[in-house]
Amino acid sequence: MEKKLKLWDATMIVMGSMIGSGIFIVSSDIMRNLGSGYWLIVVWLLTALMTIAAAISYGELSAMFPKAGGQYTYITEIFGKMMGFLYGWGLFTVIQTGTIAAVAVAFGKFTAYLIPSLNDATPLFQSGSFKITWIQILAIAIILLLSFINTRGVQSGKMLQNIFTSSKIIALLGLIALGFILVEHSQLMSNFQFGWEAFQNFGTEINGHKESASWLPISGTTVLGGIAAAMVGSVFSSVAWENVTFVSGEIENPRKNVVRAMIIGTTSVMILYLLVNLVYLNTLTRDEIAFAANDRVAVASAEKIFGNAGTIIMAVLVMISTFGCVNGIILAGARVFQTMAKDGLFLKAAIKNNRFNVPANSLWMQGIWASLLCLSGQYGDLLDMISFVIVLFYMLTVFGVIYLRIKKPNLERGYKTWLYPITPAIYLIIGISFCVLLFIYKPQYTWPGLGLILIGLPVYLLINKKSS
Repeated sequence: MEKKLKLWDATMIVMGSMIGSGIFIVSSDIMRNLGSGYWLIVVWLLTALMTIAAAISYGELSAMFPKAGGQYTYITEIFGKMMGFLYGWGLFTVIQTGTIAAVAVAFGKFTAYLIPSLNDATPLFQSGSFKITWIQILAIAIILLLSFINTRGVQSGKMLQNIFTSSKIIALLGLIALGFILVEHSQLMSNFQFGWEAFQNFGTEINGHKESASWLPISGTTVLGGIAAAMVGSVFSSVAWENVTFVSGEIENPRKNVVRAMIIGTTSVMILYLLVNLVYLNTLTRDEIAFAANDRVAVASAEKIFGNAGTIIMAVLVMISTFGCVNGIILAGARVFQTMAKDGLFLKAAIKNNRFNVPANSLWMQGIWASLLCLSGQYGDLLDMISFVIVLFYMLTVFGVIYLRIKKPNLERGYKTWLYPITPAIYLIIGISFCVLLFIYKPQYTWPGLGLILIGLPVYLLINKKSS
């Protein structure tokens, strides 16, 4: 692999892959689960602590194994090929491709704000509840376009990533500043007046939209369940930073620049997320956050800041954000499937680089499967189920840092985890608590995703049998 990605490029991959559509939507669900400005910020702070602790811990592994494949390589090197395959299986079937599909469809939905005929158009095909809409077709077109651009060389993908990520960071900073300057009536104090008392309000469905019912005070274990349910959205909005490890083989001085990119990128994004949520709390009441139309809390906030033009401004910002996010995830994911193919755990055709020295076949396989997930319409349900599994694999990888320190203390480490063992322990404690609470209070988020990953076991055994 040619080393064409510098520290700036790697940081843009981290930030661009993280910031998609989640930050513009999920705070509505968090507010419905916990009902207080304090708890909204606590959920994002917990997520920030988890994310940054994981990135710092991954840095040690990225310095030890500075090659393409990233997290897949770390898991394989530490825990063996079977665990590496299960991670790669989950990545291809849902984690990477499902994220591409979901973010691409979000691009289509926000484009429909600017072109209402996309929403109003008759479905191209409908049979019962299954239908193919123009929004899905637009999402597929974006996936295939960005897959094609990335087959033209890493330079093309890098340039797009830098432009779109820089644009959305500048736009978010502008939104944050204007969210405090232009708003006449601040709601900040009223949103914090509930103190540490938590509330839940799941509302009722009226004409496909959630409408407020009544706020019910909650306490004890119910609050813990509410936090776990609320964190499903914030956690999923804060993943994909590890995508930069997938392209380690193409980054200059990967032993240093991968960890720098992860720490700078994750910290910057989580600060932006916290500030954006303060803007929501400043511009909107509790009910306006919790029951924003279609959970588009950012659109509701932008309308308070910019008036009627807010919808258009926010639609453009989300389009820029989602376009850059899809590009970053497409660019990075294909490198994992190529590495798996070299290990005999994926289709052999994925091994070959094209004349631009990028894994074109792997890019197209990823793009086609993501497009099929767009058509299925099931990517949203799959991603709700898979957030739990993503955290499990994060925990496994972070635990790998501790495991290698004990089992192989003399291995060369170009970077050592800051505040070890406190940093990985922080991630593992929060991660285990999150997963256990989800198991107890929201099993619909856990068992299906776990089952999907376990389906990979017979697939692995079949592959192993054929190769032996």
